[in-house]
Amino acid sequence: MHITADRDRCVGAGQCVLAAPAVFDQDDDGLVAPLTVDPGEGDQPAVRQAVNVCPSSAIWIDQE
Repeated sequence: MHITADRDRCVGAGQCVLAAPAVFDQDDDGLVAPLTVDPGEGDQPAVRQAVNVCPSSAIWIDQE
């Protein structure tokens, strides 16, 4: 799995961090800051949840 996060699209809701804290963080401006773009298998269900709950569709899965 490979993910992309679009900081220009991010509204800083933090739902990605709540859903997948091992993969996502927020920077000083509150915008998405991925800790990795290639999460391990154990984090993939949480990443899918983060993608689904992002209110601005700022993160997506490029490759499974």
